[in-house]
Amino acid sequence: MAVDENCSNVQTFCLFVQEKEANVDPISDIFRTMHITAFGQHRLEVTAPWGLVQEKQAEEQATPSGDKHTPTDLAHFAMLLRGNCWLNVEGMSDPIPLTGGDCFLLARGTSIVMRDSPRTRPRSTFREIAKIANDNVVHYGGGGTPTTIVCGSFSFDRRSLRPITQLLPSFILVKADQARTLALHNTVQALASEMAEQAPGSGVVATRLAEVLFIQLLRAHIASGPEHNKGWLRAVFDPQLGTALRVIHDRVNTAWTVESLAAAAGMSRSAFAARFRELLGQTPLEYVTGWRMQKAMQLLEQRDKKLIDVARLVGYESDAAFSKAFKRVVGVNTGEYIKRAREGRANGGTAEAF
Repeated sequence: MAVDENCSNVQTFCLFVQEKEANVDPISDIFRTMHITAFGQHRLEVTAPWGLVQEKQAEEQATPSGDKHTPTDLAHFAMLLRGNCWLNVEGMSDPIPLTGGDCFLLARGTSIVMRDSPRTRPRSTFREIAKIANDNVVHYGGGGTPTTIVCGSFSFDRRSLRPITQLLPSFILVKADQARTLALHNTVQALASEMAEQAPGSGVVATRLAEVLFIQLLRAHIASGPEHNKGWLRAVFDPQLGTALRVIHDRVNTAWTVESLAAAAGMSRSAFAARFRELLGQTPLEYVTGWRMQKAMQLLEQRDKKLIDVARLVGYESDAAFSKAFKRVVGVNTGEYIKRAREGRANGGTAEAF
């Protein structure tokens, strides 16, 4: 039987055709390595006058699995389903008006205030009113004009922190009329329905939807325009550095040098190295090594992978050289990492934070 191996459907569905590795873009590669847990989703039914504060959290916070997370592990999201309100973000002088369909993502311990009017004094925190939730729905306020908000939190394991930090500004606002918001709105509506109905399996479905929501928020932010992109995102969309990042992610096991990466970018070695450090805050080879270890951590959590196989998949000829680099970058040896990863899975989570 003749088979066309170039057919994408054959690659996906036919068991007789060996799967080939598709070209990998850096953003998709990072999305694939993220370990995200969503928790604390609520639907807020607030009525004017109302005001709520999301404060910086100095203490650890527990997820439903019992894992502890520090503020750097957390991000918070909220979307208005109906009504209007005002948002004050720490570090921004002017309040931001929000209307139905607007959504934002808050990271790195930034404090905010949400209220029906800039003149309303906030009297409660989001954490306080979450305690009075009934089936994940909170009713709060003075009985006036209604506003509906869906909100929740994300936590990230330590393996995901660096790539997420590369992608995530401290504050992302996605307005209802921006590009790529239709899918985001549909996800939030589905999330709100799951929280309201509390059907069997709603908790699992809500968590999965919130994970999808996180990626959709980042995609909408990226699509909002290059002027909003900084650091890693700016480098990805740079015509020259973006090419270098794409080949690193597409062929992580290649023996890259600064010269070969500069050639891929079409730049001189010195200009490439200087530009790379300017945008990404590290040398090209530091980035290559760091990303190899990110991929290695993902591979080590798979029980069918031998250490030498993992080493070769991420560009090392020997497991000794790989193990030395892993300990230097990650901070623990491979055996300890595998042990903690398996303990994390047994407890319903991922590898313990280092």
